[in-house]
Amino acid sequence: MITTAAGSPKPSPRTVTPTVETVLAFVNTRADGSGRRELFGDGDSFAAWLAERDEFGSETVVTNADAAVARELRDALVTVLLAHSGDEESLGEPLLRAERHLRRVGSLYPLATVVTAGGVELASPQAGVPRVFGTVLAAVTTFAQSSDWGRIKACRNPPCHFGFFDRTRNGAGLYCSAGCGSQVSMRKHRQRQRHGSDAPPEA
Repeated sequence: MITTAAGSPKPSPRTVTPTVETVLAFVNTRADGSGRRELFGDGDSFAAWLAERDEFGSETVVTNADAAVARELRDALVTVLLAHSGDEESLGEPLLRAERHLRRVGSLYPLATVVTAGGVELASPQAGVPRVFGTVLAAVTTFAQSSDWGRIKACRNPPCHFGFFDRTRNGAGLYCSAGCGSQVSMRKHRQRQRHGSDAPPEA
């Protein structure tokens, strides 16, 4: 359940809220080719991941098909977060496909609005795995209503694409860490060197 308290002060743009933590926890389950393993590879691994996350409720029976749905939802979200980082390969048709998929998912896992004197809550009215996906969508929806939605990004350094919250003052961060930024800079430097060595000598 994701809660927005009535009258509560707006968090600082550089504050990682529970909704952000939920989104990042979900998208940062991909294998990246440099040590991180796939956490949604099958039903057992998906269930093990859920067992470590209190926000998704009680123990849930998970199938391999559920894990496949989780991967599709996650990958669509990663594409959107890459677009937030200005990653050119994620723009255009990949982003349109991701947005179409997210619209379909939103229709399959609708949210319920619960209004109380203390605030407004978005929650999934479903149980089991559908509740898991609904909770992720509730977190996305709640945070996306703020002007800081674009601060949830995916690292532009391939194959990292690790989700992160951009804490920079101007919201211009592109990489999840200084290490990834350095790797990209080094690759560009080497490319420039190669292109320079291939260029014909000046007359």
